Amino acid sequence: MEKIKMTTPLVEMDGDEMTRILWKMIKDELILPFVDLKSEYYDLGLPNRDKTEDQVTIDSAEAAKKYGVAVKCATITPNAKRMDEYHLHKMWKSPNGTIRSIMDGTVFRAPITIPSIHPVVKNWEKPITIARHAYGDVYKSVELRADEPGTAKLVFEGKSGKRQEIEIHNFDGAGIIQGMHNTDKSIKSFAHSCFKFAIDTKQDLWFATKDTISKTYDAQFRQIFEDIFEQEYKATFEKLGIEYFYTLIDDAVARVIRSKGGFIWACKNYDGDVMSDMLSTAFGSLAMMTSVLVSPDGKYEYEAAHGTVTRHYYRYLKGEDTSTNPMATIFAWSGALRKRGELDGISALVNFGNELEAACFDTLNEGVATKDLVNLMEGVEAKAVNSADFIAAIRAHLEKRLA
Repeated sequence: MEKIKMTTPLVEMDGDEMTRILWKMIKDELILPFVDLKSEYYDLGLPNRDKTEDQVTIDSAEAAKKYGVAVKCATITPNAKRMDEYHLHKMWKSPNGTIRSIMDGTVFRAPITIPSIHPVVKNWEKPITIARHAYGDVYKSVELRADEPGTAKLVFEGKSGKRQEIEIHNFDGAGIIQGMHNTDKSIKSFAHSCFKFAIDTKQDLWFATKDTISKTYDAQFRQIFEDIFEQEYKATFEKLGIEYFYTLIDDAVARVIRSKGGFIWACKNYDGDVMSDMLSTAFGSLAMMTSVLVSPDGKYEYEAAHGTVTRHYYRYLKGEDTSTNPMATIFAWSGALRKRGELDGISALVNFGNELEAACFDTLNEGVATKDLVNLMEGVEAKAVNSADFIAAIRAHLEKRLA
């Protein structure tokens, strides 16, 4: 068949370890035989980030802003052990954090569901998408160990000379202190991304904080969301028949468990971090979780929600067979290609993204799966295969669908 033509490149961000191996397999078997791929390539593997002093990460994020669509492989965020292992010059920051900051984006994560894997919560009938605010809070906090009695204060000194001061705690012994922040600009971007994604996917949007306790910090999140919704999105929501709903985070958790699913749940940074892992596990597997970073001006970066599968990579280096689940990485590619097709008006590319995902479902629904899914599958005779054979089975189904 003739390869599908692209007009605008998408940004390709390569990664680390086992997911890097899968990345090449997916491209070679599922993308390049069918699509005349145009991409601007960036190697975000840890050795190259170290070599370029992380400039490659910054460049890739700027390219994503330029072209509007990116697809990213999982990457290592180094700790002390990784510094020694990779002989790094510096403990480089999380590439995801850098990209999120430059793109000013919100992370949307949703499980990939199939009939043979039932959610732990039996009444969930549709996927639940987590929208995580990817800036500030505890992730940009500063901390201090108070090792003697004393007074901790929160002080703000404005450029105008205005000074605000409040006592945090009067310690009569040792303790710990943490200070965190957020900005109105970032919260507004978060709100716009959530409302636009809800409209784009035609799903209800829930938002939850704890403003009854945090009467300034969390209350500002709630107020900004309400103001933006009333001023800019309410009419469109009503026209589409979708709802914006605010509640407290503890009430939201109870409502989520009782729900049938099929909505977007917007969370502050830490809440989103925790709840996305809870949802992925409850729906089946972190390897079956999509992730897309969406900026308020409509730029998209697709990736898998999981890490680099280090344990499997060490086995791969020894020449051992691995059964690593590539589904989330495949869906990153399908999502990016579909979005590129939508933005450029290339229906064949949109269709290819849809058919690639359908071929994955065809494969799983006939019981061919990686080892992590076999014990979760019900109502089908499941057969565990290695990663290469799983991707080969997907290709066979894809060829049938495209014929």
